[in-house]
Amino acid sequence: MKKNILAISLMATLIIVVSGACKLDDDSAATILIDAEYLAKTKTQIRKDDPKLMNAFEQLIKDADKALKEDPYSVTDKEKLPPSGDKHDYASYSRYWWPDPDKADGLPYIRRDGETYPASQSLDESDRPRIGSLGLNTETLGLAYYLTGKRKYAQKAAELLRVWFIDEKTRMNPNLNHAQCRLGHNNGSKSGILDGRLMVRALEGALLISDSSELSDVEFKKLKAWTKEYFKWLSTNEMALQEAASKNNHGSYYDAQAIYFALYSGNREAAKQIAQRFVHNRVLTQIQADGSMPKEMERTRPLFYSIYNLHAMFLVAHLAEHVGVDIWKANEKDSRLRAGLDYLVPYADPKKSWPHPTIGEADRMELFPILQMTERVYPDRNYLKMIEKLPVENRKTHRTNIAFPLMR
Repeated sequence: MKKNILAISLMATLIIVVSGACKLDDDSAATILIDAEYLAKTKTQIRKDDPKLMNAFEQLIKDADKALKEDPYSVTDKEKLPPSGDKHDYASYSRYWWPDPDKADGLPYIRRDGETYPASQSLDESDRPRIGSLGLNTETLGLAYYLTGKRKYAQKAAELLRVWFIDEKTRMNPNLNHAQCRLGHNNGSKSGILDGRLMVRALEGALLISDSSELSDVEFKKLKAWTKEYFKWLSTNEMALQEAASKNNHGSYYDAQAIYFALYSGNREAAKQIAQRFVHNRVLTQIQADGSMPKEMERTRPLFYSIYNLHAMFLVAHLAEHVGVDIWKANEKDSRLRAGLDYLVPYADPKKSWPHPTIGEADRMELFPILQMTERVYPDRNYLKMIEKLPVENRKTHRTNIAFPLMR
C-alpha cells in the first residue's frame, strides 16, 4: 500500500513538473481578435511539423527568444516629462511634423506628410517606440507560449504586462491625452489616438497566456479594470471623440480599437453599437462604388494608406462577429467593403504599377494578411490565389501564416 502511495505521489510530482515546463494538452485559445479556431489548427499542424508553417514558426521562436532578453517597457522610462508633468501619462510626437527651418526655434512645427521626423521616435522623449515594442513582443511571447507550452515565454509576457498596465510604480495612466503632440500647436492631438491600437497586441498576448498562472486572477482583474477605464476615456474624452469623427483610416482604427477594448472589458452592448454603426459611418462614407478611398488617395502614400484603412475595416468586421453583426456581407449586392478589396487586390502583384503619384513604394506584402482573411469570408473568388504573386520568401515567414487577424 505504501509503495502504491509512493508511486502515485511520484507520478503526481512528475505531472506537476512537466506541466510547469509545457502546456500541450489544451488547444483552446481565449483570444478576442486572433481567430481561435485557426490558431488551434495551427498548433496541431506545427506538432506534425507541417512544412507550410515551419518557416513562420521558426521565425516566431527566433523573435520570442530575442524578446526574452529585452527589458520591460514603462512610460516612466522617458527622461522628458509629458505636458501634464506626470511620467505615468503616455506622450508621443507626431511623426510627420518637423521644425520650421525658417524659425530660429523651429516653432511652430510644420507638416511634411509621409516623412518621419527622426526625433519623434526618440526614447528619451517619446513613448511611441515603447508602446510598439510592448505590443509586438507581448504578442510574440504569447503566441510562442501557446504553440510550445514553454513557460519562459509566458513569464516574460506577464512581466511586460505587469510593468505597463498593473504595477503602480510603472503603469501607464489609461489615457492618451498627450499622444502625438505637435510642438508649437498643442500638447496632444486627436491623431495620437491611433497609438493606442498597439496595446491590442499586448492584450491578445495576455489572453494567450491566461492559463499559465503567470498572471494571477487579481492581476487579470486589474488588467480588465485598466481596459475599462481606458475605454471610458476613449468614448468620452473630447479629443478622442474628435478622432472618432475622422473620415479616414483614423476613424476606422478608432473603431477597431474601441470595439476591442469594449469587448475586453466586458461591455458587449457598446461593442455591438460600434459594430452596428460601422457600415454607415465608415464603409459607405469612405469607400466609393469603384472601391477607391478618396481620403486615402489624397495622401502622399495613397496605396499604403488605402491598404492600411482596408485592414482596419477588416479587423472591425472580424470583431463584430463576437456580437452577431455581419459587416462582411452588408449590402451584399453592392458591398463597398468588397469593392475596396477588389480595387486593391490587383496590386498584390509587385509587377503591377500603382498609377497615382506617391512617395516611395508601398510594401505589397501588407496585402498578405488581408488576402488571408478573405479566404474565410469571401471564398467564391479565390482571392487567396493572389498571394502567389507576393515574394515567396516573405510569404513563408510571415506571422499571419500562424495567426490572424493581427493588429497593425
